[in-house]
Amino acid sequence: MQKRVSAAGPLRGSLSLAGDKSISHRYALIASIAEGPTRIRNYSTGADCHSTLGCVRALGIEVEGAGTEFVIHGRGLDGLRAPAADLDAGNSGSTIRMLSGILAAQPFTSRIFGDASLSRRPMQRIIQPLEEMGARIRSREGRFPPLEIHGGPLHAIEYALPVASAQVKTCILLAGLYAEGETAVTGPVASRDHTEVALREFGADLTVAPHRITVEGRPKLTALDLEVPSDLSSAAFFLAAALLVPGSHLAIRGVGINPTRAALLDFLRGMGARLRIPNLESRHGELVGEIEVEYSALEGGAVEGPLTAALIDEIPVLAVLGAATERGLTVRDASELRIKETDRIRTVVENLRRMGVAAEELPDGMAIPGHQKFRAAQFDSFGDHRIAMAFAVAALAAEGESVIEGAEAASVSFPEFWDTLERLGNPLKASRA
Repeated sequence: MQKRVSAAGPLRGSLSLAGDKSISHRYALIASIAEGPTRIRNYSTGADCHSTLGCVRALGIEVEGAGTEFVIHGRGLDGLRAPAADLDAGNSGSTIRMLSGILAAQPFTSRIFGDASLSRRPMQRIIQPLEEMGARIRSREGRFPPLEIHGGPLHAIEYALPVASAQVKTCILLAGLYAEGETAVTGPVASRDHTEVALREFGADLTVAPHRITVEGRPKLTALDLEVPSDLSSAAFFLAAALLVPGSHLAIRGVGINPTRAALLDFLRGMGARLRIPNLESRHGELVGEIEVEYSALEGGAVEGPLTAALIDEIPVLAVLGAATERGLTVRDASELRIKETDRIRTVVENLRRMGVAAEELPDGMAIPGHQKFRAAQFDSFGDHRIAMAFAVAALAAEGESVIEGAEAASVSFPEFWDTLERLGNPLKASRA
């Protein structure tokens, strides 16, 4: 599907966005192995999170509800049943990586696969620790999905993550729930901690120290009544749009502002963004607040070192924003981007060049000079939701009408993206490609 996006006037108004994708995945998975019914409100509408619900159902867990509210009837650590067919993770790396930690401990064999994009994403980072814990895993060419997981009793390990990854950390911690004793995960830098927060809320025994998390095996997890905060990664596209289009002023309500995710807000402020958070509250261990943002002249900056891991999902839209700053944007230490839904370094640079923006592809990132003008272009999402949405933002600041091919990719994480953009005053035209 194509979307045609024209230059926008000032973006103004107040938004409520769908539930956080990362938190939704984790609530659904942990609820399925807790005891009793967990109610989840504002569950993500993204296709990835519904892949997780589909897998949970296939493992014998009753899931009631629709839209954004579900009740998951957990059956405890030992309540999952062997699936009647292969588990389908769709496009969701989160689903296959995190669920594999639970599947590794089950007294049955399961097979989990995904779409063509997911089938190209390497899985050695979860295969290695799970096999160290005692699971047996077969994979295509030794590293690609589908994964055939021969579960069974696991033993606790201490595992040093070679690269900071919240998904791999989560996989190991979920497997650690089934191991006797204490499982520990250490890492070079802190990654998002939604798993640690959720496990504590459900009743797991965790110890969190700098660069080291431990979980005690065989806890009793208890059902909860939960509400998912709005997704900061989804909000990032509208924050960038408001910063890019002169005269804009937006308020985004109920956004999750977890300290391990708030690096985005700190980075934007450091570039000169005028944004504020007038109130904060704690909800199920997660900080939630309203973000107000208005058009700002930005200086530019660099994303490198530990900051890269903290901003990895936001780099595509930050790259767009960087071209309009005074000094531009440099991204380093981001080779992880090459194994996302697409090679995001290559696809970001290619689409920037299509709109007349100078951009250099680096082995582990990109260099984008500042003070550049955007011109309308025909973009390709390459089937990647974050690429589709990032270049919709770019089109708002371009002269003329831009075309985004593969616009339907946004539904993976943010099905309401195009409608939300239109409600802010940007008339869109859709057509089937």
